[in-house]
Amino acid sequence: MKPDDFIAAIAPAARQSMQKTRIPASFVIAEGALESAWGASQLAERGMNLFGVKADPSWKGPTIEMRTREYLHGAWEIVPAPWRQYSNWLECIDDHAKFLLQNPRYEDAFQHIANSEDFTRAVAAAGYATDPLYAGKIISIIRSHELQQYDHVEVPA
Repeated sequence: MKPDDFIAAIAPAARQSMQKTRIPASFVIAEGALESAWGASQLAERGMNLFGVKADPSWKGPTIEMRTREYLHGAWEIVPAPWRQYSNWLECIDDHAKFLLQNPRYEDAFQHIANSEDFTRAVAAAGYATDPLYAGKIISIIRSHELQQYDHVEVPA
């Protein structure tokens, strides 16, 4: 998917989720873009899974089996893995939000909901990803695609 098409496809769900969860829509869009290669990954296309969330034993929803690269026993191996499968983008985004909201290590991020870049830094600092450049990559996507515009909630007159 082209970036503009991806943004148009998930921005409504990201904004809807933001109204319930306070998680900046710009963060959700940018992280989804990074994790799913702008919606072009097989997992995004086949499972509507933007964030690469595996189906652990607590997951009671549908799954999709796909191969992944894991570092096991001192070497990289390709292994099958169950992944969470969603019906639509909003379901995926809401599940991702639930993970952030229910995990105590991300509490500090919610002190920064007014600034998506600070929110991103706090999520990364809490250990969301092992990539030391993770926050910078998401912030770069936010800035280059002017995603902050999606963080403003319109108040009905």
